[in-house]
Amino acid sequence: MRGTKRIRVLVVDDSLVFRELLAQGLDSDQGIEVVGTAADPYQARDRIIQLQPDVLTLDVEMPRMNGIEFLRKLMPQYPLPVIMVSSIDEKVFDALDAGAVDFVTKPSASNPKAIESLINELIVKVKIASIAKLGHWKSKQEKNTVVEKIKRKSEKIIAIGASTGGTEAIFGILQMLPANLPGTVIVQHMPPVFTRMYAERMNNSCLMQVKEAQTGDFIETGKVLLAPGDYHMKIKKSGSKYFVECIKGERVNGHCPSVDVLFHSVAEQVGKNSIGIILTGMGYDGAKGLLAMRKKGARTVGQDESSSIVYGMPKVAYELGGVEKQVALEKMPQIIQSLMSDNEK
Repeated sequence: MRGTKRIRVLVVDDSLVFRELLAQGLDSDQGIEVVGTAADPYQARDRIIQLQPDVLTLDVEMPRMNGIEFLRKLMPQYPLPVIMVSSIDEKVFDALDAGAVDFVTKPSASNPKAIESLINELIVKVKIASIAKLGHWKSKQEKNTVVEKIKRKSEKIIAIGASTGGTEAIFGILQMLPANLPGTVIVQHMPPVFTRMYAERMNNSCLMQVKEAQTGDFIETGKVLLAPGDYHMKIKKSGSKYFVECIKGERVNGHCPSVDVLFHSVAEQVGKNSIGIILTGMGYDGAKGLLAMRKKGARTVGQDESSSIVYGMPKVAYELGGVEKQVALEKMPQIIQSLMSDNEK
């Protein structure tokens, strides 16, 4: 693409077939140049120094050293945006924890349509990764510092939306919050199966119950419901209680589940008794929904630019007027705590 710098990509995969498929697919995009490939982390290390790529695609399972171990060694010495290419495996969350920006799921090499879909998704994610800020929040605080401060039960409902960088952001926030957290609903842009794995991972590490949502699940104190991949999630009211409905539908703002779908339903059903939080992510999903929540009297919070991996969704929401408070990620638990104790303003 003349006059525009192409994104330099190094492809790392132990399978010759997949290396070639990924390299050819990525290089077919005018905005991307595959500058090299590597069969294992040792080759990758040398080629990173030699070729100085802008983005790395990295297989999880490789001989001699797996991708996650390599990532943990790479990031402190040579920080680089990394997209993991993985089978359906919860190890991708270890990779995100180690500093990867995002991941794609590796299909069978014998399925041309699945390969084409993978390449298209990878092209988009490489372009997002090329503008992402590296590093994610690891709170230095102990969980109890926040937990002990939250004494008062709140009837509010918390709704959170995120995309790129959101898995670690949400995880970090929930780990700092107490078992009696008000009922919480979350949309994180993520494919099917992985949403269940992600919910289970958080459930094993957080004080509240976290589960992949199913239609009919009630929103209750101490429970966090995560929208399942490929399903929109809406809030419904039954008497004095709220529950979720998970429905198949067309993509909204390019996503299913969509943050906007959730936030609009919260605005309509819960109104001023809700807290809306929009976190790191590319695009604009959730911005209009958060504005609708604020107009109905909800308290709304957006992640600030300095702490966002990708300052897209929070930026659009802020510019639209949907964000009441804009704060750094590490301050989110304290902000949630203060809004819970805010006498239902």
